[in-house]
Amino acid sequence: MKITLVHDWLPVFCGAEKVLYALYEMYSPSIHTLIHDNNNHETDLFKGVDIRTSFIQNMPFGVEKYRFYLPLFPYAIEQFDLNEYDVVLSNSNAVAKGVLTNYRQLHICYCHTPMRYCWDLYSQYFNSCSENPIVKHLAKILLHYLRIWDISNSIRVDHFIAISKHVEKRIMKTYGRTCSDVIYPPVDVDSFEMCETDDGYYITVSRLVPYKRVDLLVKAFNSMKKRKLIVIGAGPELEHIKKIAGPNIELLGYQNQEKMRTYMKNAKAFVFAGEEDFGITMVEAQASGIPVIAFGRGGATETVINYETGLYFNEQNIKSIIEAVNHFESIRDQFVPSEIRKHSEKFNTQRFKDEIGKFVDKAYLEFTADNKR
Repeated sequence: MKITLVHDWLPVFCGAEKVLYALYEMYSPSIHTLIHDNNNHETDLFKGVDIRTSFIQNMPFGVEKYRFYLPLFPYAIEQFDLNEYDVVLSNSNAVAKGVLTNYRQLHICYCHTPMRYCWDLYSQYFNSCSENPIVKHLAKILLHYLRIWDISNSIRVDHFIAISKHVEKRIMKTYGRTCSDVIYPPVDVDSFEMCETDDGYYITVSRLVPYKRVDLLVKAFNSMKKRKLIVIGAGPELEHIKKIAGPNIELLGYQNQEKMRTYMKNAKAFVFAGEEDFGITMVEAQASGIPVIAFGRGGATETVINYETGLYFNEQNIKSIIEAVNHFESIRDQFVPSEIRKHSEKFNTQRFKDEIGKFVDKAYLEFTADNKR
């Protein structure tokens, strides 16, 4: 069984890339991706790996500004020649699942979500783009085209694996496809240490992009001046977050895994306002023994146990966040770090590798048996 991995793009090392690396550790295959930032220390784990990029890699500012080439993504992903492989495993939240395969190849898609900006978060992304009416009109046309392409390429996948039950519902709604299975992503819980005391601050760790709603957290903590919030992460929203952050909010930007783990274990609680597909960082927080205060929708409802390993707030707004934090302060003694840590262990990396390995082996055996008939 000769296997290759297909990934959307590789400029940073976040949740989807943690999944990619776990898959690479399992199969040591080549990786096909639109772009790879060789100079970004965040992706050092992939140094020396056989990574094959698309023509966008060599376009002007193709790596730094790859999002500007969004109209070319469908064409670019279809240019990879994968004929030498028996199994294509795409790790996709956008276009990776659109690669071309033939009838002798098994294509399994580990789906993080259907394209957010085309489907669930279309209005949010569209409203945040340029105010220029011509640009907005062109964006509407582009996203309409991408939706058509996204639907058409979904039939190229033999098996969808969803990262959560929440994403499973999205796949059914968007593509009309049932998932072969739900397999939660890998979380390296063993690398996180638990601390029985804290330094009195709240923390969030996130890519600073619109749908993560870090802006809501910052605005909420601006109104709670006696409570400190540490924000770890980088992204296109960084400058905006800097402008609105008050003196009780510390923006640390990107931090390596070692420093992030230190900040995490010494925090009072982890806060998150986005609607996550799964939420690896929320599990990492629990691996550190700290409770999670999260928007009670999406992946958080599958990774956080309300009133045991964290608290949900039900409205995605500033008032609801403030009420949740104040409520947490009044009951924080009921949260037991060791129990929170214990819950996180069910999402460990070896469990992921075992489940994926069994799925791929079984699917390939069935696929080859059918082809022999």
